[in-house]
Amino acid sequence: MCGRFTLTVDPADLQEAFPEFVFQVQLSQRFNIAPSQPILCIPNDGRKEATFFSWGLIPSWTKSPQTGGGKDDQFQVNRMINARAETLAEKPFFRSAYKNHRCLILADGFYEWQARPGMKSKAPHFIRMKSRAPFAFAGLWDRWQSADGSEILSAAIITTNPNEVVEKIHNRMPVILPRDTYSQWLDPAPQIPNRLQGLLIPYPASEMESYAVSPLVNSPGNDLPECVKPA
Repeated sequence: MCGRFTLTVDPADLQEAFPEFVFQVQLSQRFNIAPSQPILCIPNDGRKEATFFSWGLIPSWTKSPQTGGGKDDQFQVNRMINARAETLAEKPFFRSAYKNHRCLILADGFYEWQARPGMKSKAPHFIRMKSRAPFAFAGLWDRWQSADGSEILSAAIITTNPNEVVEKIHNRMPVILPRDTYSQWLDPAPQIPNRLQGLLIPYPASEMESYAVSPLVNSPGNDLPECVKPA
């Protein structure tokens, strides 16, 4: 699972890191991005322009933006911040988005919580590139429209098995896409799973690092530089 992440780089540095994309949105440093909050995405709509989506996928066919459209709606909504790479083509909630609506979700780090023997609380860790460069999660997006014409753009982060850095902390990690796969992932044309599944693998551990951070990050209300400081 990926339940919190960061995007703290300067807008100019972000543009330099992703020169093929357009950034016309106002950006501020985010040290503790949480579900339901705005996340910076680049959808496969052909424009190559970054925009803000709500974190938590709401498929276009749902009856309400607050529910998943089933008997256990609240449970479904709570789960839709992430999508398991292994079952995207099988799950009705994700199948259409996987075929038609893919996106990049921009970040420069993410948090995972490590269980500790004999302790009830888990220890938060921050994971990033050794270079501290920004990167892109593989994501799915959709557009929900109400009867009055208003709409909500939303997205979920795809997760996969952990690499050697993350597996010491957690049993899942977000899919981080290499730069040479962006054009394939963002192809506006409908795709079949066999063409995409090979992209949804753990990112090389040799390029990543992790360290323990303060429990300050446990609260979504704490969006502070102290969240990413080593404990």
